[in-house]
Amino acid sequence: MTDWQLRESFSSTSGTVRWDRLGPEGGEPVVLLHGTPFSSFVWRDVARALAQQYRVFVWDMPGYGVSEKHQGQDVSLDAQGRVFTRLLDHWGLAEPAVVAHDFGGAVALRAHLLHGAAYRGLALVDPVALAPWGSPFFRLVGRNSEVFEQLPPALHRALVREYVGSASFPGLRSDVADRLVAPWSDEEGQAAFYRQIAQADQRYTDEVQGLYPRIGLPVAVCWGAEDTWIPVAKGHELASLVPGAALTVIPDAGHLVPLDAPATLTASLLAFLRDLP
Repeated sequence: MTDWQLRESFSSTSGTVRWDRLGPEGGEPVVLLHGTPFSSFVWRDVARALAQQYRVFVWDMPGYGVSEKHQGQDVSLDAQGRVFTRLLDHWGLAEPAVVAHDFGGAVALRAHLLHGAAYRGLALVDPVALAPWGSPFFRLVGRNSEVFEQLPPALHRALVREYVGSASFPGLRSDVADRLVAPWSDEEGQAAFYRQIAQADQRYTDEVQGLYPRIGLPVAVCWGAEDTWIPVAKGHELASLVPGAALTVIPDAGHLVPLDAPATLTASLLAFLRDLP
């Protein structure tokens, strides 16, 4: 599955970011953010559909996908929010529409609320946004990342594959699962996988959660009805905190909505984007 490639590079404070853009030059800009432990690949089908009329920007966060991974790298939510803000400047996007999944939701929210990134509208897809968050497995690994880093490679890959697969309700095709696991499969990737979990900290969402009622731009919240990572109740809670936010619950989809229900999600996003002022 080599048809998804990020051809451009950006040098950030957390390492080289790989990115790309799709769609017509004159199209309204839409930026897609992935979550953890994923990459821009999860947006492949949605990005191509949106690119029929929008200028779509995709990127792998530092420490993820094909972007740079290295020892001592800062891949925290704080760092990613700052990198995203600078990346928008690099792209020359003053007020794009932003669509963010999972951990990417927290990145987009921090960039907007703490660093002044301006958006035309914000669509949040099963975002990490409200306390408490982090599954028992996620917390276990975070407390013992140095131990997990020493797992035999085959056992590590099996663990990551099982973990990633649990985010999908209908289940992932084998080739899709392979693509999601691949960035974490070599020695560098194995260390990076546990590094990003070790640096995950709820305080980064605690810092902005109280600011959600101040958001003054159009916000859509989309949620997989069968999400076992972050229950749909969190979607209702988030929509109630953001003025004017509407919640769309997507049936037969788990946490990986962009892969579980790309057509339904795309339809919801197109409706939201077309209504933006």
